[in-house]
Amino acid sequence: TSKVSSKCLLTDSRMSGGISASIATSRLRAEGMGSNDHAVPFLEQDYEALRQECLETGCLFQDPSFLAEPPSLGFKELAPFSAKTRDVEWMRPTELTDDPQFILGGATRTDICQGALGDCWLLAAIASLTLNERLLHRVVPHGQSFQEDYAGIFHFQFWQFGEWVDVVIDDRLPTKNGEIMFVHSAEGNEFWSALLEKAYAKLNGSYEALSGGSTTEGFEDFTGGVSEMYELRKAPRDLYRIIGKALDRGSLLGCSIDITSALDMESVTFKKLVKGHAYSVTGLKKVDYQGQGERLIRVRNPWGQVEWTGAWSDNSPEWDELDPSEREDLHLKMEDGEFWMSFQEFLRQFSRLEICNLTADALSEDGLSHWNTIKFHGMWRRGSTAGGCRNHPNTFWINPQYKITLLEEDDDPEDEEVACSFLVALMQKDRRRYRKQGQDMHTIGFAIYEIPEEYRGCQNVHLKKDFFLTHSSCARSETFVNLREVSNRLRLPPGEYLIVPSTFESGQEADFVLRVFTEKQSETEELDDEISADLEDEDDISEDDIEDSFKSMFSQLAGEDMEISVRELRTILNRVVTRHEDLKTDGFSMESCRTMVSLMDKDGTARLGLVEFQMLWNKIRKWLVIYREYDMDKSGSMSSYEMRLAVESAGFKLNNRLNQVLVARYAENEAIDFDNFICCLVKLEALFRSFQQLDKEGEGVAEMNIAEWLYMTMCG
Repeated sequence: TSKVSSKCLLTDSRMSGGISASIATSRLRAEGMGSNDHAVPFLEQDYEALRQECLETGCLFQDPSFLAEPPSLGFKELAPFSAKTRDVEWMRPTELTDDPQFILGGATRTDICQGALGDCWLLAAIASLTLNERLLHRVVPHGQSFQEDYAGIFHFQFWQFGEWVDVVIDDRLPTKNGEIMFVHSAEGNEFWSALLEKAYAKLNGSYEALSGGSTTEGFEDFTGGVSEMYELRKAPRDLYRIIGKALDRGSLLGCSIDITSALDMESVTFKKLVKGHAYSVTGLKKVDYQGQGERLIRVRNPWGQVEWTGAWSDNSPEWDELDPSEREDLHLKMEDGEFWMSFQEFLRQFSRLEICNLTADALSEDGLSHWNTIKFHGMWRRGSTAGGCRNHPNTFWINPQYKITLLEEDDDPEDEEVACSFLVALMQKDRRRYRKQGQDMHTIGFAIYEIPEEYRGCQNVHLKKDFFLTHSSCARSETFVNLREVSNRLRLPPGEYLIVPSTFESGQEADFVLRVFTEKQSETEELDDEISADLEDEDDISEDDIEDSFKSMFSQLAGEDMEISVRELRTILNRVVTRHEDLKTDGFSMESCRTMVSLMDKDGTARLGLVEFQMLWNKIRKWLVIYREYDMDKSGSMSSYEMRLAVESAGFKLNNRLNQVLVARYAENEAIDFDNFICCLVKLEALFRSFQQLDKEGEGVAEMNIAEWLYMTMCG
């Protein structure tokens, strides 16, 4: 038996466009595309080129990819012809005021006043961003104005699922009665925040797609950081220290009050806190109050008004007890909508705190300690990699698998346990964009397993069903949740571990990013089977070795020329399979029979002689046995995960991406019938044998010219 190993993709030529685009994207990422310094142009719009074109033609930019028309506003409450979108007029800042400014006197928290859109979560994140000028200007690039070389075009940069993208917009903003509908500045003639919101709406498909969300989502899209969430009813003892440390490191912090019913949404408590509303945390301070230390926390409402009226609010009597200089200093740094409260009161009044920890690239200039970060782009596809959670033991194993090797334990002298701290963050991609189609976030989570000794050090292995039936997870996400991201801080002893990300239900499709952050050195890689094939040596048989009964059958089928054409092969195979009532099939196609003839035709006649037909018949009989073995429920067809096992049993090891290709190519309604199974194996063997002939050095790399490539794909 000869073993062929390939680094190339085996795929139907009709699918090669999407695959080749995916390979090109992977190569660009490896070259640094997607970093903040080298952002990916969203929708391939180049800001500088478009701006230059506008300046040369003297025309203000009109964005063809996010039109100043009703569909850009929304699809439900903000749908075209709805009450909320009636009489909307799109106007440029130059039409709204005589002296428009991009940023006036620096970007501050008062530049962000909420409009008629439920995106307070986003505004709280933008408000926190203004506290760190360097981070702000990663999102809001320098050099934009309404004065110098104004062309009606602006751009912003956002972190999206593992890479930075540059989003171009025109400056036509939705207005009613001359007033901006959504985010606006208290100044009236400052427009950076309104334009930033428009760019983010374009990125997500519409303004309405931004309605409702978690502050952490905005935090992460402005920084590329990783978020943690604390339930304040069970806050850790050292939370004040955690918040202080986070603020010192430039982390972004948000907080909110849970609602108990829809009626609670944005209802105001008797001390003027708003339920279901996103606030940002902007400061901490310890003061001397009545001879004792009092811990205070500063919070901001992005509405710019409706402030806390309890203890330590703006005009409360507690301030009279402080030294006047300290009181003046604390009040001096206050913005509208911002207030102090005692830390204990904060824990009682608010339900949840969200912290976005900044990653190494965001902290590089500060010289602060940071996480080591590794990320993977993956996907769940129905029938090939969307296995669902552990509740689905038959399919859980088909989910993508990632190995993390924890090498160094934490160096905390007070901690006797030998353990490594790390954080796993699983994020589903682009779900807001699908809201127009009535879809939303999937419920997602992950499980972690200790890798057994026999698999340690292995990369080219995808653990199968039996492993998960006999091993329990050693850690997991706290819950499966329908948020964009689920993340957990974990501690495990040094060693090798397997992370399995999944949706809760099987068969749900989405792209995802898995990020692993470790405090100390670690190694992470995707576990996937190596592409290989155990191809049996071609039988060296002659006509003398063939039984008389087979010869007789062949002569009846082949006719006078004693060779079987593609059409004759199709007639033969379809006649045979109809006799097997346990096999589901809609018959062999001309295309699949042509592939079989191409595989077995040794003399280039495009027909099969007696020996060639015998060899093909032997293969089909062998594959029929495998098909029946892996049709475990005896339905007459195979499920996609049964197909994966059957293909491996036939001698072909494929990785996740190739299994996705096979399911897309050969499954119908997630089932593979007999003729498609045979066609798949014939195609695989033909491609592997072609590759073997081209891989002259046996190194898993083939070189070919364009003619050879076209011949192989067109004739294979």
